[in-house]
Amino acid sequence: MIRLQQVHRIFEVGDQKVHALNDVSLDIKCSEYIAMMGPSGSGKSTLLNILGLLDQPTSGEYILDGQDVTALSDQAQAEMRRDKIGFVFQFFHLVPRLSATENIALPMVLAGVPVAERKVRVSRILDAVGLTDRAHHRPDQLSGGQRQRVAIARATVMEPAVILADEPTGNLDSASGKDVLDILERLNDNDITLIVVTHNLDIAKRARRRLHMVDGRIDSDTTTGKRT
Repeated sequence: MIRLQQVHRIFEVGDQKVHALNDVSLDIKCSEYIAMMGPSGSGKSTLLNILGLLDQPTSGEYILDGQDVTALSDQAQAEMRRDKIGFVFQFFHLVPRLSATENIALPMVLAGVPVAERKVRVSRILDAVGLTDRAHHRPDQLSGGQRQRVAIARATVMEPAVILADEPTGNLDSASGKDVLDILERLNDNDITLIVVTHNLDIAKRARRRLHMVDGRIDSDTTTGKRT
């Protein structure tokens, strides 16, 4: 489903060139559950941004669902990102003035999904993440765990093939973090590819495959074959 071939990402900082990614090649199959680890500055976030079409490689090739997305226009990349990729961030990034229902519906509004279908999808996904009774609450009326569940619902309401989660439990207590991981893992059980960036080894051990990055390279790639 995903293939990176000899991907480099170089940033220019003053007169210095910083190699955030250095000759990264990677194959990811449909339905995989991958944890990505590494020290700060190792290239994890840069790699996640490229996978999510939020950034472009300086050189190399990115194939998503059989298509070279690095050759697409900005508009075509935006449509691919909207239709195939869901994002879950550490800090939720919900719209403060919108209710849970409105936050979840936002990607469908932007995609032009009819109102009737939006209502059906939002109702179904609110039930799936256990927030039916919080449908009309704004983010400031929700706990951290509830806000992250709204963010997951928003990320998956367009039925993406891939979820990219950047430290999804980093702002949560242990109980809320476990609930969030359980929801993400249920989505993975339903054949959504799940890629989680984390500094937490216990979280990484839950994945079937673990990537460790150092200095812009994949230092190790370990497959366990099952969730622990």
